[in-house]
Amino acid sequence: MSAPATETLAEIAAACLANPGLAAKAEIALVGEVLGDTDWQGGPGDDGAVVTAHGRPVVACGEALFPPFVAADPYGAGFAAVLTNVNDVAAMGGVPLGIVDTVVASEELARKALAGMREAAELYDVPIVGGHLTLHEGDPAISAFAVGATAAPLSVTRAAPGQSLVVAAALDGRMREDFPFFPAFESRGRRSAGDVRLLGRLAEDGVVVAAKDISMAGLVGSLAMLLEPGRLGVTVDVAAVPTPTGVPLVRWFNCFPSFGFLLCVPAGREEECLAAFAGRDLAAGVVGTLDDSAVLALTRGDERVEVLDLRTTAITGLPR
Repeated sequence: MSAPATETLAEIAAACLANPGLAAKAEIALVGEVLGDTDWQGGPGDDGAVVTAHGRPVVACGEALFPPFVAADPYGAGFAAVLTNVNDVAAMGGVPLGIVDTVVASEELARKALAGMREAAELYDVPIVGGHLTLHEGDPAISAFAVGATAAPLSVTRAAPGQSLVVAAALDGRMREDFPFFPAFESRGRRSAGDVRLLGRLAEDGVVVAAKDISMAGLVGSLAMLLEPGRLGVTVDVAAVPTPTGVPLVRWFNCFPSFGFLLCVPAGREEECLAAFAGRDLAAGVVGTLDDSAVLALTRGDERVEVLDLRTTAITGLPR
């Protein structure tokens, strides 16, 4: 379901370009400058890296939480440490096997952060298998890392012109007022574990060949990261994007949904993909077709606005 058209495409595009989460992605270029070029699946590049362990592909990923967020909401930060890793594993077509965390904080704050991690681990059915704790009265720091199993790794390197772009999201929930976050897991409860595991099945069946989770860069910023390696383009039909009732598009396009993914689907497999999400009471819609223009644009009716030209604008700046 889409929200009423109260904002112009120009306003939506301007808000997406002003998203600090998108601007922060430029900092990733430092990684490429120091580590150099590499295989995209092996990292750095996708939401996680794919390594081979005894002949089988394994997904590895990690996330550091923003220190002010940790200090302001340690429980929420602990939850997010697990959630972001679970989503990254799912975006690689994997099933999460375990979480390892590091916590440097006061005892009071560490207890709250670990409690948040425990709740998320139980909700997503992924164990916390180890980590590191340092009790410290100074500025707090939390990081978490995940490993996952995958039979068919997803990678942005497999995105290609002619594929359909599908946006899938959980629309149950309510936007936080203090932070651009849409926590659908509060409504979905134990269903959340099965939700993230759906992507692995779709990858194995060949229904999805590339994916990226919608992160703090928002829908447009995350999409730009998916398109950047191949300098692909797409015109997104804003009216086709699944959107929670009552949430303005400017907010929805610039938030981090707890379950929100961009999927590249081979032509002819779209109905299979949409049916799989509908079967779990998740929303999904075909919003565009990938092309070789390197231009990311928004359209609605007769309106069309170009947001980014990836030939002239670097998002992460990672070497291709």
